[in-house]
Amino acid sequence: MPLDPLVLQNPQTRVVDTFEALVGFRFENGVNAVCWPRDLEGDFAEVVSCLHVPQGITHLTEELLHSLDLSPAGQKAVEVMLADMERLRERELLPTLDCVNGYTHEIESPVRTDVCSFHADSATVQADTWLCTYHGASSEGLRNDEVICRVDVPETREELRQLHAQEDDMPFEEWLEEHFYTLHYAPQPGAVPFRFGRGNLWRIALQYPDSPVLPCIHRAPDPMPGEKRLLLIS
Repeated sequence: MPLDPLVLQNPQTRVVDTFEALVGFRFENGVNAVCWPRDLEGDFAEVVSCLHVPQGITHLTEELLHSLDLSPAGQKAVEVMLADMERLRERELLPTLDCVNGYTHEIESPVRTDVCSFHADSATVQADTWLCTYHGASSEGLRNDEVICRVDVPETREELRQLHAQEDDMPFEEWLEEHFYTLHYAPQPGAVPFRFGRGNLWRIALQYPDSPVLPCIHRAPDPMPGEKRLLLIS
């Protein structure tokens, strides 16, 4: 899949041409997402067609992938995904390879806190998120100046105050953080998401204490009926 032109136009994203450059990139000067664009070999659609998984997210093991009855092109796709897993393990990361067959969660009101809502990942120490979509719709991102934290939308904040009053004695601001409401964002009028694309390996900034940059605001696509995604995440 060609790289989304919005990625190249975005002052908060950068593009590199090797895995080593992706690893060594420093998040600074407002840049909070870096992409290694790739045109991968292999038939990832065939892999998906051979996966009989329930609704929700299924973690794929090397043993399961090697047990599939695949053509050489399908086997090549498996090799590519496992090679990516090994790359990240060598960096002492803990990647997972997932087949996403829709989601089993319910949509929350008044603030969604699922992965299909624009959000920031967070950690208590310095860390990054790594992402690659091999099949299906890819993740999307927004510039930080194109979003507003959902708890800062007056109408939403009032709804949350009412919900908090019914449910909890915890201080309101602490309650918002405890339920991850402060990590979710609404697009500003006219905001246009950039697509991460298929095959591209991304490294994005998280929210953590003393981070030099703002976190990358992103989301998983809303699931399409009958469509499965193949996703690497760490």
